[in-house]
Amino acid sequence: MGSGREVIVVSTGRGPTRPYIFRGNAYRRVGNTTLAMSPDEYNRMLFERMHSEQRWENQPAAGWSINDLDVAEIRRVVAEGVRRGRMDEPPSREPADLLRGLGLLHDGVLLRAAAVLFGNGERLEVDMPQCLLRVARFRGTDKMHFLDNRQFNGNAFTLLANAERFLRDSLPIAARFEDDRFDRIDEPLYPPLATREALANTLCHRDYSIGGGSIGAAIYDDRLEITSAGSLHFGLTPEKLFVPHESRPWNPLIARAFHRRGIIEEWGHGTLKMSDLTSAAGLPMLEIEDDGWCVTVRFRHGQYVPQRRGGIASYSERQEMILAFLASTEDGLTRREIQARLGPSVSERQVRRALEELQNHGLVVSPGRGKSGRWKRA
Repeated sequence: MGSGREVIVVSTGRGPTRPYIFRGNAYRRVGNTTLAMSPDEYNRMLFERMHSEQRWENQPAAGWSINDLDVAEIRRVVAEGVRRGRMDEPPSREPADLLRGLGLLHDGVLLRAAAVLFGNGERLEVDMPQCLLRVARFRGTDKMHFLDNRQFNGNAFTLLANAERFLRDSLPIAARFEDDRFDRIDEPLYPPLATREALANTLCHRDYSIGGGSIGAAIYDDRLEITSAGSLHFGLTPEKLFVPHESRPWNPLIARAFHRRGIIEEWGHGTLKMSDLTSAAGLPMLEIEDDGWCVTVRFRHGQYVPQRRGGIASYSERQEMILAFLASTEDGLTRREIQARLGPSVSERQVRRALEELQNHGLVVSPGRGKSGRWKRA
């Protein structure tokens, strides 16, 4: 005021086209502060703004016709969407009307999302090789030794079914015991609803513009990793996925079809649901990693699970039970206590022999000589 200069402050509302440019520099608002954007931030915001209008999935599928699609699956999606109240009854059951109702047919032209969702596998393998699922079972905790390694081409619903079948056939069954029950309880190692949610998320949120991309399911001795090509967008980070957040699928047309089919139940709750199911199963916290090229959802387990080849366990049922007993206690068990848990039909000699074999494989720790020593997991 002492200088006699007049200061004019102009307030404006939020503009329709961000980022905001002033004198050649881009800026963003954080609370009440205006900050200059880095070149990477600026490019990312431009890319995401363009994606909302013109993205890979809503472009024409050149050369594709309704004859190249699985019409039966289209009808299943629409019927389920109507039944669940997630879409209106279409004017007819003709495929063209159904596809228009799903937003997959525009001015008589099929969109790429229609091919991804319902396309014939052979045609997809040639025209859209990124519609690919890679599955593998490794021995150990790295990628050095394969026990199984396969690839599947197909539409999103086919890939989901193949991935679920692979997990069902390849994941071992985990055994646990409760204090008030004598019988062993056998359950899938990882909650099937959580793994299905993870697979569905990869199919809805992956970047289909990456020609060599794919989704993957890899089983290791200590974990399951489900991966998808691409990165997180719209300011999302792995940390933000574990708190309530806005649902902004990278492929909304594909995600909407999954929602109508009943595969995705609630918008923006997928990662929270996976985390809750994992915790309820007594497993370590779900992990999500984004390295800029690939997003990985990682399930871990904290118990012994026997190696299986061709569906046959490498160890006897008695040895599996002993390992499960020892995994349930930190203090270990004496040989007498183990024998008592196994029941009167198991002799002391059989328990001793089973423990010796497990010790030779490095799975249990010997307490030294004597019956009072406490055996523990290695």
